[in-house]
Amino acid sequence: MPFLRRDFLRQTADGFGGLALAYLLNREGLAASPPSQNPLGAKTPHTAAKATSVIQIFCPGGLSHVDTWDYKPELDRRHGEPFDAELGKQTFAGVAGNYARSFWKFRQHGDCGRWLSDLFPRLASHVDDMSFLYSMQSKSALHGPAMFMANSGFIRPGFPSMGAWVTYGLGSESDNLPAFVVLPDPRGLPPGGLANWSAGFLPALHQGTTIEAAAGRPPIADLFPPADRAVPADAEREGLSFLRMLNSTHAASRSDSLLEARITAYELAARLQLSAPEAVDLASESVATLKPYELDDPDVGSFGRQCLLARRFVERGVRFVQIFCGAENTSSKKIRPNWDSHEDIVRDHGYWGRILDTGASALLADLKHRGLLESTLVICTSEFGRQPFMQGSQKGRDHNPGVFTAWMAGGGIQGGTSYGTSDDLGLKAAENPCYSYDLHATALHLLGLNHEKLTFYHNGIQRRLTDVHGHVIHEILA
Repeated sequence: MPFLRRDFLRQTADGFGGLALAYLLNREGLAASPPSQNPLGAKTPHTAAKATSVIQIFCPGGLSHVDTWDYKPELDRRHGEPFDAELGKQTFAGVAGNYARSFWKFRQHGDCGRWLSDLFPRLASHVDDMSFLYSMQSKSALHGPAMFMANSGFIRPGFPSMGAWVTYGLGSESDNLPAFVVLPDPRGLPPGGLANWSAGFLPALHQGTTIEAAAGRPPIADLFPPADRAVPADAEREGLSFLRMLNSTHAASRSDSLLEARITAYELAARLQLSAPEAVDLASESVATLKPYELDDPDVGSFGRQCLLARRFVERGVRFVQIFCGAENTSSKKIRPNWDSHEDIVRDHGYWGRILDTGASALLADLKHRGLLESTLVICTSEFGRQPFMQGSQKGRDHNPGVFTAWMAGGGIQGGTSYGTSDDLGLKAAENPCYSYDLHATALHLLGLNHEKLTFYHNGIQRRLTDVHGHVIHEILA
């Protein structure tokens, strides 16, 4: 009977504890064969890049633009008036109620005079570094499809996420960490789950690598074996050499990106045993650096840790880091586990607003202090906005794909600027409507990638992140 590769992997599953040592021996030329060439090595961009890495903060659930970033004086004047009854029938989750002004007062901030609500007192001090896109739209009012569109440009799953496209186009500047890192909310995965950072039809090695952000837990599950199952270094080296031979023989007659990704993953696992624990170890951070992230706060601390880890990852050459501020939707909790504030927007946005405000402001300040903001593009978005009227008799707002706000900072962005507008009530996009295609095209441009040239042939079509749409928003570029 042939000795199958999967049998070998099963029998040696407990022996991967010495991968790090084997990697070191390989690196020093002491192992039987050299390590494989890194398929995620850095690549040359199409044009000169202003940003070399991206940190995307995603707020799942639908962040209310009219309560946060988009000041609407007309909504103040119309407060309490009933919304059009016929139009109200088109809402996502019920009949529309009365118009309602923001539940937080708006004030002007910075030299640019940008209006922000009091929900974000700390981020307000960074408006001169931020650019706001007030006319974002989505093609779906459903969380899953809208999440997919915001991440991949398509409302259906199965298409590559932005992070996968970026690593496909640029590779990584780190040999010892994943090119694309995802830090989910410790409460769970976002709506749509793993599909939000899928590689789709791109080679599977471009899929995002999920890192555990919670303190006191291993960054990657099962990265290290139990101590009682350690394997001697000599035996580990011989086993890995044999495994490499089997992998090479098996792959020679096949063209399978999943197989290549798995081989690459095993080799990366060896390096991660050395690099991942160091990357998530905050012991070297100063008290002054840690304090703004409020890591000890029971509500704010977990997101603050996600933001701090994001800075540490880009500092170590990771190309794309995606942070989720919120988890999968449910109404069974006292407070919604994301921004989907149907029942009580003061309760839910009040809770999540403090979390986002603390972590994101600390991240921007930290990046700027270290000189990393110039080369790191920070993006903050949601899948859609919320309505300017109340949801029936409830104290929350319904979904609004007609308009929402995203912001960008660093990495070639001209701070203190804005693009597009919503209408007077914040119901729909008015001036310069834009979609995820335009945000993606702009981000790729700042990374030195032409969104029309970054393509992959699949099922008879040269696919791209922006489909057949998208334009670079030059108005917000430095």
